Amino acid sequence: MRKLLLNSTAIATVAALTASAALADVSISAFTEFKYMSRSSQVTADDGTSTADDSEITFKFSNKTDSGLTIGYVVELEAKGDGSDTADEGSFSISGGFGKVVLGHNDGAADNYGFNSSDLIAEDTAVKVASSSISSSTDIATMSGDKHKMAYHIPAMGGFSAGISHQNSGPTGATDTTEVGAKYVMTAGGNTITLNGASATTEATTTDTDAQSMGVTVVSGNLTFNLGQGTYQAVDEDHSSQGAAVSYKMSNGMKIGAYTFKSEDDLDVGEEYSQSGVEASYVIAAGLTAVINVDDYDYKAATTPDSTGTSVVDSGTITSLTLKASF
Repeated sequence: MRKLLLNSTAIATVAALTASAALADVSISAFTEFKYMSRSSQVTADDGTSTADDSEITFKFSNKTDSGLTIGYVVELEAKGDGSDTADEGSFSISGGFGKVVLGHNDGAADNYGFNSSDLIAEDTAVKVASSSISSSTDIATMSGDKHKMAYHIPAMGGFSAGISHQNSGPTGATDTTEVGAKYVMTAGGNTITLNGASATTEATTTDTDAQSMGVTVVSGNLTFNLGQGTYQAVDEDHSSQGAAVSYKMSNGMKIGAYTFKSEDDLDVGEEYSQSGVEASYVIAAGLTAVINVDDYDYKAATTPDSTGTSVVDSGTITSLTLKASF
């Protein structure tokens, strides 16, 4: 009798757990891409052809409580061609009428609401110029990255949304990072207009690191264009950046785009970086896209650098073909 009772209890427990698990919604998505690049520049060591790849799998879980709260968990597994495979993000969230709280390793508020003028371009190549610390986009510097942090996002009010995040570096030192950001979406004359703005500060015992980003995006039918600017201040750094981009969706599944960008460092006299390019992407089949990019860049080294070390003057062109698959 006792054995029968234990067996019945075990079956009931498994059934209860199964029923509980069934309440959770689970989604799995992934992407992978392979890139072939050819670079011609003033730095011989950088010239030639190369290949790169990047892949990521995202697992999302969500469950709604009887009280109306939504509990979520997300983890991203990233695999790069350099062998640095890692779970780069993992966090859980609690959301309801009060908004959304996110705890764990995930993007900060500046990442959620910041603005990069070249976001309209899917595969522009971020050129790493030798011995240079100049900004390469109008996007806000992600000073806290995917480090453990707390974030809060207010409930959307009309077209307005905003958030704040804080990354605590621990009991030793003063390198905590606080980020805030906001976005407003509105329609005018049949066009959709989005305004973005974000700011981030990393505390330091001497000089804090500050970054700001703002921009506007206008969507008019198949045509989209934007304008953006960003700033970055740190020890020996005072960058100001401006950028613009445009893209157009064609009826045959092709999308074309172009962008331009420029950055200057006011503390390193004469230091400038500019980049522009064009892109054509084509949807071969559902989930499979080919992208061709041609990016030109020009870096002018500082004539009177404020810090030690020398910068290498460089300019060149990078041509790339990327195959992207999403699942």
